[in-house]
Order: sequence, then structure tokens, then C-alpha cells
Amino acid sequence: MAKTTTRPGGPGAGAARRTMTAAARAAAKRVERGRPEAEAGGTAARVAERPPVGRTLLVKAPKDGWQDPPEPETVEDGVAAVEDDAGRDGAAGRPARRRRLLTVLVCLLLVAGLAAVAVQGWRYREGTRAEQARTEALTAAQRAAPVVLSYDYRHLDRDFAAARARLTGSFREEYGKTTASVVGPTARKYHGVVKATVAHPADGGAPAASVVSASPDRVVVLLFVNQVTQSTQVSGSRLDLNRVRMTMTRTSGGWKVSGVDAL
Repeated sequence: MAKTTTRPGGPGAGAARRTMTAAARAAAKRVERGRPEAEAGGTAARVAERPPVGRTLLVKAPKDGWQDPPEPETVEDGVAAVEDDAGRDGAAGRPARRRRLLTVLVCLLLVAGLAAVAVQGWRYREGTRAEQARTEALTAAQRAAPVVLSYDYRHLDRDFAAARARLTGSFREEYGKTTASVVGPTARKYHGVVKATVAHPADGGAPAASVVSASPDRVVVLLFVNQVTQSTQVSGSRLDLNRVRMTMTRTSGGWKVSGVDAL
């Protein structure tokens, strides 16, 4: 009996191969269709996993750990805190203000003291100068009065020149005009002679002259002057007892007469 041998390449095997081939192609198509979606999905996943572009700061935690932020203050709490700070600042600043006020007070007192000393020194100096002026001007007035208030028609030019040497200021000019226009012509016409002297007490005491007012540069002197007048208009001699107020002024050439008033 002959054996039946089945070959792999028989009709059944060919159909089977065709069927597997078709299935493989279909599976390949399904894989190809799914690959773009998988690639797209993978790309999106990679994009999502990619870290954002930029700098990354690493903050280390403190040794004591993180602390919770303070609670926000209310308006009343802020006002109270400001008042407390102001109170502390004011309490701390009081000693400094006291020291400043004390320093200012001491400076003011020092300035006032220096001003008072300066004023007293000036008054003392002016008083000393005024006292010295009283003595000098009184002596100068006693010497000037007989020269200024006397003249002789026989030597008027000499007498008037001597008198002008003891005068100053506008009174000197006034004296020159008066003697040239009035006194000189009258004395020559009537042969006038006037001799003046400062009165003295009968017991021979100090001259009758005193200081009315005095300053360092100006002194007013009151003198009692006796004038004996002789002329062709008078029989014999005439004695006039006059009171004269004479103003003396300090000049570079000494004390000189700047005014004469008959009282």
C-alpha cells in the first residue's frame, strides 16, 4: 500500500499563505495609520515635558525654616505704632532740646553781658573825656574872652587878627564880616577902645566862669565879663557888667570859640 504524502506547497498551503499575506498587509496598514498619530502624540508629550525657556532661580531655604508673613496691620494699629514711635522719639529728644535751649540761653546771656560791658566801657570813656574837656575848655574860654571882646582903634588889624586866631567855624567868618563892616569903622570914627576882663570875686577867688554843658568835643561856658569902654561919645569911661555864653569846640589846634551870645 502506497503512503500518502502531503506537500507543503499543495493547494491548501497556497490558500493559507495568501490569507496570511493579506492579514499581514492589513496589519501593516493599521500600523502605518497609527504611527503618525503616535508620533504626533509623542511630539506633544515631549513638548509638554520640555521645560519653559528662561532662567531658573534656586532659592535655598533658611536654616530656621520659612516663616509665615506678618499679619496686615489695621489703620488703628498703624496710628498707635506711629504714636508710640513719636512718643519714644519725643522722650529721647527732650534732653537734646533742653541742652540746645540751655546753650542758646547761655549764648544770649554772654552776648548781653558783653554788650553791657561795652556800653559801660564806652560811657566811662566818654565820661572821662567829657570831664577832661570841661577843664580844658573852661581854661581856653577864660583866655579867649579878653582877646575876642577887646579892641583898640589904634591897632584894630592886630586886635582883630588875634581874635580870629581863637575862633573856628562859621563864627570866625561872621566875626570877620562884622568887624570889617561895623566895629572897625565905628572904632576908628569915635576912637573907640574896649578892654574886657573876666570878673573875679572881691576876695580874689577863682574867675566867675563855669561850665553849662560838656561833651568830649563841645563845651558851653558861662562867663561874667567886665568891659570898660572909652570913646569920644562917652565922657570918661563906662563899665559894662556882661554875662556871656561862649561855646567852645575841640579842633586840631586845640579848643576854640565857635559862638558867643550876650545874655
